[in-house]
This record gives sequence, structure tokens and C-alpha cells, in this order.
Amino acid sequence: MDWKLILQLVGVALGLLYLYLEYKANIWLWVVGLIMPIVHGTLYFRSGLYADCSMQLYYILAGLYGLTVWSRGKRKGAAREPEIGHTPLVMWMQIMVFYVAIHATLYVLLTTFTDSTVPILDSFTTALCIIAYWMLSRKYVEQWLVWLVVDAVTVGLYLYKGIPLTAALYGLYTILAVVGYRRWLKMMPQRA
Repeated sequence: MDWKLILQLVGVALGLLYLYLEYKANIWLWVVGLIMPIVHGTLYFRSGLYADCSMQLYYILAGLYGLTVWSRGKRKGAAREPEIGHTPLVMWMQIMVFYVAIHATLYVLLTTFTDSTVPILDSFTTALCIIAYWMLSRKYVEQWLVWLVVDAVTVGLYLYKGIPLTAALYGLYTILAVVGYRRWLKMMPQRA
């Protein structure tokens, strides 16, 4: 069996499990999120998607952070687990500044140190992933909207790079980002 096919099949299975757990706002998403980057990192590196590959290290570190933040409320006497909520307005300007800085840095790194054939899109989706994953760790409902953009662009990128099963997974992610957004809106605590 072809290595791309094997990695894609395992990655799709893990990705579906991860998305289901995220949809449910289940803490186990972080555990799956620690395993999945190894599979995807290998696939992306061998496909020449270097920013996406390096992103997997971030996913591991962010997964550890998210697991820590979400599990705080599970220990007696610890701070409460964050509730699902909206991203504070004051934070959006900071998020935009960080996004631009990350995107520009990744683009320069890709064009300077790699043979990437898609540096603009690779750095675009990777920068947005960093932002979205941080937003997920804080349980900001708008993280789903950022994922929606990432997923839609990634479908075309992965088709172009010859990894169609992973592209199909991201096609499903695109649809489920809308569903997840709506579900999380319903799960938000009602403010009086």
C-alpha cells in the first residue's frame, strides 16, 4: 500500500474522532490531538507542505496547553474549566496583529529555506490554524469560523498537492465547522 494512502486513512480516522470530540466540547479531543499531529506531520513533510508539517509541533504543544486549561476544573480546588463564550472584542485587534506577524514570518521562512510550491497558501492556513487552535483552548465560539476559512482553503491546497483523502476530510471539516459553530452557540451559558 502507498505511504500517502496509509497516512491519509489513519489521519482521516483520527481527524473524524477529533472533530466529533470537539463538536461535543469533550476534553478527550486534546488526547487525540496529541496523536494526530504525528501522522499528519509525516504526510505533510513527504508532500512538501513544510509549514503544515511544522504546524504539527505547535499542535502538540497547544494540545498540552489545551488539555491543561480544560482539565483545571476537574481537580478539586483548582480554577474552573473555561466556559464556551464569544471572543472579547478587545482581543480581535491583537489576534489580527498576531495573525499578520505569523503569516509573514512563515511566508519568509518558506520562500527562503524550502522548495515549497505553495508558500502563500501554506503560510496562510498555518497562521490561521495557530490562531484557531489558541481560540479553541479558550473555548471561544468564533474558533469555528476561523476553522471554516482554513478548511475551505485547505481542500483546494491538498487536492493540488495530491492528497485527496485528506482534502475530503477537510471538505467534511468545512461543513462541520458550520454545524459546530451553531452547536457551540446553543451550548453557551445564557447571560441574564
